[in-house]
Amino acid sequence: MPSEFALIDRYFKRPTRHTVLGVGDDGALIRPTPGMELVVSTDMLVAGTHFLPDADAEDLGWKTLAVNVSDLAAMGALPRWALLAAALPAATESWIEKFARGFFACADAFGIDVIGGDTTKGPRNFCVTIFGEVPEGKALLRSGARPGDEIWVSGRPGRAALGLAHLQGRTVLAEPQLSDCLAALNRPQPRIALGLALRGVASAAIDVSDGLLADLGHILDASGMAAKLRIAVSPTPTFEEQCLLSGGDDYELAFTAPAARHAEIAALADTLQLALTHIGSVATGEPGAIDLRDAEGRPIGIEQRGYDHFR
Repeated sequence: MPSEFALIDRYFKRPTRHTVLGVGDDGALIRPTPGMELVVSTDMLVAGTHFLPDADAEDLGWKTLAVNVSDLAAMGALPRWALLAAALPAATESWIEKFARGFFACADAFGIDVIGGDTTKGPRNFCVTIFGEVPEGKALLRSGARPGDEIWVSGRPGRAALGLAHLQGRTVLAEPQLSDCLAALNRPQPRIALGLALRGVASAAIDVSDGLLADLGHILDASGMAAKLRIAVSPTPTFEEQCLLSGGDDYELAFTAPAARHAEIAALADTLQLALTHIGSVATGEPGAIDLRDAEGRPIGIEQRGYDHFR
């Protein structure tokens, strides 16, 4: 059985592109680009909580890094460096090789240098710390929404939650919807290009990890604002519509922008070949409050805005 250090050398030590010193020492050395600020984020993925115990190793490798890349997208940052800490129940090389393949496929897709981390024996979980760069003063924050700003969301939220529900037997999907939803669940696509394009355009942004309503609520809380949403779902949402509103795990971007930028954002959707949907507006009122109505203005009833680890 290979040692911890042999596993690191074999599967996680790769050439770097923009790093002074990468894997192999007690620490890495990085040199930020002049005029840029560093954006740093970390996420943990735990078996049974964030992924099914029998999840495909290669898909899991991709997703482990992708969910962190998504945090940088929400701040308009360009990904640069990442560290991976992993607990594994056993040094099963066939599984680790597949995981590393997916992880580095995501790193290569977004130009990320993997510069260090740690491994240990234990219940399977992964923790990534990621670093990105954004021009000074240009980061997208949650706290910038203002009254009258439009609220937008990218892509088609709810697909990942539907895919998970199918795997858990809570719903039954048929093709081609099944493959589409499983792809959204297993191989999320961080919206880096959108985040970069929203610098100087959006007033606030967040990635949709816990559910559209829940994550939009974080923008509203940070900005001290309320919202009026008009979404084409039933007043009593179907299961699929509930996934749209509160399913989570999509890693799309929800963002606000001045109404004067509406045409610019609509054109951006064409440029990026990515659906960008205007779903409401920011309003004064109790911070975090959401007036949720359907396309005809009827109130929509929903009990839970999104996922909470401790509820």
